[in-house]
Amino acid sequence: MKLTSKLKVVLCLSLVLIWPVAGFAGDKTFKVDPISNDGKKWRVGYYEGGAYINYQKQLTETVKGLMLLGWLETAELPQQTGEATDTLWKWLATEAKSDYIEFVEDAHYSAFWENDNRSKVEDEIVARLNHEKDIDLMIAMGTWAGKGLANYRHRVNTLVFSTSNPISSGIIKSVEDSGFDHVHVRVDPKRNERQLLVFHEMIGFQKLGVIYEDSIAGRSYAAIDTIEALSASHKFDVIRCHTQSDTSDTESAEQGVINCFNKLVEEADAIYVTQQGGVNSRSIPTLVEIANQHKIPTFSQSGAREVRYGILASLSRAGYKYVGRFHAETIAKVFNGALPNELNQLFEEPPKIALNLKTAEIIGFDPPIVLLGATDEFFEEIIVAAQKSQ
Repeated sequence: MKLTSKLKVVLCLSLVLIWPVAGFAGDKTFKVDPISNDGKKWRVGYYEGGAYINYQKQLTETVKGLMLLGWLETAELPQQTGEATDTLWKWLATEAKSDYIEFVEDAHYSAFWENDNRSKVEDEIVARLNHEKDIDLMIAMGTWAGKGLANYRHRVNTLVFSTSNPISSGIIKSVEDSGFDHVHVRVDPKRNERQLLVFHEMIGFQKLGVIYEDSIAGRSYAAIDTIEALSASHKFDVIRCHTQSDTSDTESAEQGVINCFNKLVEEADAIYVTQQGGVNSRSIPTLVEIANQHKIPTFSQSGAREVRYGILASLSRAGYKYVGRFHAETIAKVFNGALPNELNQLFEEPPKIALNLKTAEIIGFDPPIVLLGATDEFFEEIIVAAQKSQ
């Protein structure tokens, strides 16, 4: 596998000139300085569709961002295990110190990826927001939560984090407008396109394997619209395999992805590893083993964590540090008087590559110097994900 001249241009020029660098929430007229709510603390609630490692990481980095801004006293966060956010939320509610913010202990909600439970949980949250009126801001984590709370069923300020494509999934109207005065949704509409263009130029694949749940949410997570558009313009075929993702039956979701990997390594010459419930710390070692045995290059939609565990490459997310700072500044501006929909929703992360050199060696990919020069995170070994789950 050789790096094409086009990728050299992408890496040497586009990283600097074309792709936007990180920026924080936009309107400079709104301050980020800590301020009380008329002498009281701002009360914050949280809702997620279910446990997912990216949710935990984004919440963690948002808290660190609030500490940097002075809204919370700086402290060491508790050690996280598994992929849930309840341990962190418990600590925030009972141990974190702040004169300005209260993370309300009984305002942490999850649907536990149970579709039958989803409407009940959302009705409960909306009833609380409308009648008890004891929450000043809701964090809606992920596509399920975003779709459940980005509406006019309530008027409480709501910030939606960690959605793969909030426009195609119907959460917001556009990059410029969430459609609701009280709703703000971080959006990076070109992120998946950037990933796929880099991956295609790295590998030159003609048949791209993609695994996803065949639902509106599943297609949105996997950026199927983007993949299909690029397949037409860059002349590659899309080899699809469908799984179940948003489910409380995690073992079934994991086995579905494993089955799809076994299928795709026979039919595709590269695999785009999309974000879904079946791709996690328990399944990744098996997925990596299958792909590497067949010398199939893989690219993680999620980020560098999966590259650490043996996926060949991804765009580095710098541990969500920049995303967390963006969310923290947005929260601060809302508490300083901004309407969420007045603030910039566009946030594009610094474009750097993460690369697993051991996987590259196993599959016979010799990364040229120009690619190594654009790589922000190197991993020289394959870490067993199940032993490092956080």
